Amino acid sequence: MAELVDPADPADPIAAQFVPSAAELATAPEERQDPIGDERHSPIKGIVHRYPDRVLLKPVHVCPVYCRFCFRREAVGPGGEALSSDELTAALDYIRARPQIWEVIITGGDPLMLAPRRLREIVAALDAIPHLGVIRLHSRVPIVAPERVTEALVASLEAEKAVFLVLHANHPRELAPAARAACRRLGRAGIALLGQTVLLKGVNDDPATLTSLLRGLVAMRVKPYYLHHADLARGTSRFRTSIERGQELMRSLRGHVSGLCQPSYVLDIPGGYGKAPIGPTYLESAGDGTWRVEDFRGARHAYPPPGDEPA
Repeated sequence: MAELVDPADPADPIAAQFVPSAAELATAPEERQDPIGDERHSPIKGIVHRYPDRVLLKPVHVCPVYCRFCFRREAVGPGGEALSSDELTAALDYIRARPQIWEVIITGGDPLMLAPRRLREIVAALDAIPHLGVIRLHSRVPIVAPERVTEALVASLEAEKAVFLVLHANHPRELAPAARAACRRLGRAGIALLGQTVLLKGVNDDPATLTSLLRGLVAMRVKPYYLHHADLARGTSRFRTSIERGQELMRSLRGHVSGLCQPSYVLDIPGGYGKAPIGPTYLESAGDGTWRVEDFRGARHAYPPPGDEPA
């Protein structure tokens, strides 16, 4: 990432994501230590169980880089605790004991910072749980530290169950040749790739940059999944756009950029209430049973109510 920074640009979008700033010392009243409420949904160490059919498993709390806008910035970093062997066993036993859990999301920290042997053990343990259908991992590694995506690491993700890797990229310059090669190695191993992006003021909050990023991901066979509204982490107000700005950007994509490039614009409700889609709407009731539907050019069209049942 350091090699991608333009030192002549004081507003460089790569540097803005990773280089500390004195602006982080200013905390807005609405900002929180735990902005998405992980703690209230953590029954045991390493597990967050917010939704009925899926859990987060957090085996490690270190990352290859430290994003200045991170919603877990109070919990990750040097000295962050990894799960001990006993704690990991307890977390896996929690999953085994709950047949309603269909998906496990391995996160942290960044799970691809684990040694391949350790990661292989975790994936294999999850693969052996009958009621699980999907193993998902969230990682920055393929983008910011692609040299870690070795044959051994890719092999550690092999499973009979569906394995999805959701990688995090915020600016088209991050999609460098080494990152593209890392994604090819993962894709050729049968790992489905999704992308998540945080909407960041001064980094990607304009239509051209966002379009270039999303098209670049799709060209790498990475399906854009989420565009996150920046969370209320302490000291991060300089990164947050308005929701209205995010909705404008989503409108700029609709109809002008392939549907493959369209992520869901979402907000994590503060306090631990989960994600909500907050994108623009294109449908409104006319009040007489009919609807008005807006096309991508902004024109509105009538849509009729259902007719009578056929005889």
